Amino acid sequence: MSLSYKESGVDIEKADIFVEKISRMVKSTYNQKVVSGVGGFCALYQMDENRFLASSTDGVGTKLKLAIELNKHDTIGIDLVAMCVNDLICSGAKPLFFLDYFASAKLDLATSENVIHGIVNGCLQSEMVLIGGETAEMPGLYQMGDYDLAGFSVGEVYKNELVDGRQLNDGDSLIAIASTGFHSNGYSLVRKILNEVAPQKLNAQEFLKLKQDCLTPTQIYVKPILSLLKEFKSAIKGFANITGSGYLNIPRMNENFDYIIENKMTLPNHMQMICQMSGLSDLELYKTFNMGTGFVVATNEPVRVKMFLKTFGLESDTIGFVKPGTGEVLITNAQGKYDNL
Repeated sequence: MSLSYKESGVDIEKADIFVEKISRMVKSTYNQKVVSGVGGFCALYQMDENRFLASSTDGVGTKLKLAIELNKHDTIGIDLVAMCVNDLICSGAKPLFFLDYFASAKLDLATSENVIHGIVNGCLQSEMVLIGGETAEMPGLYQMGDYDLAGFSVGEVYKNELVDGRQLNDGDSLIAIASTGFHSNGYSLVRKILNEVAPQKLNAQEFLKLKQDCLTPTQIYVKPILSLLKEFKSAIKGFANITGSGYLNIPRMNENFDYIIENKMTLPNHMQMICQMSGLSDLELYKTFNMGTGFVVATNEPVRVKMFLKTFGLESDTIGFVKPGTGEVLITNAQGKYDNL
């Protein structure tokens, strides 16, 4: 038996078509100050000759349903911040401030306070200000006990510190930084596996632990990545936040290169269990989940970069390299050949 992300209710291909369709409409609003918008990890808006504002927005997805089921709401706010700022720093931007949107059927003070506690925690980890937000009660839209979150982060990056992938060269190494788990993507499939497959394979105690582990908050990479950029500016060629669509995020660094994946990251135990229960092929898994990789750094100094990341307690490994191409991801298979992701 195998399950797919599409069968769990999420159609990534349709979402990509939607973004493509609205792109022209969105760009009709642009002015000469827009440097990058739809399609990048974050949008860039020129403030003056030397400085850009960077912005990103995201949510937590159906990981919220797991938090609600387990009645644990104090870490989901960390996820919200992480999903925004990990995109923001792909440009080299320093986060400045964050806004949140919290919607529910009826405001529960204990739950909402715990959620905000997590958002504050995430902002402190990112060294940015929680500057404002919005709370909405919509009983006609949400079921009792449900809530939804959206986050908005803004940062700044100077022109001479911008990371945009243009510095990539043939043979540059790809360094994967370990994730804490699924982060906040693929949870419609994760939850389908938890609901339909895991109860048949695990005892009650094992099943509860698996669900709790799947709620592990997303790693925030702000401090190590910005420190890395400061220490090794000339050696850093590109960044990729590995979120929805998995390793297909890597070519967003620069689509004039192919990305050759030769090594795989070690998966956290709960992630390995879910992947095995899914019955999906490696190719499908790498297009759905982050597969133990939270962030990717392209560099020509892989040894020094990995040693530096270790000072922040981050595990990392060289997973491959780049070569001139058309934005493809090629993964080594069991036969030593390459499969196109």
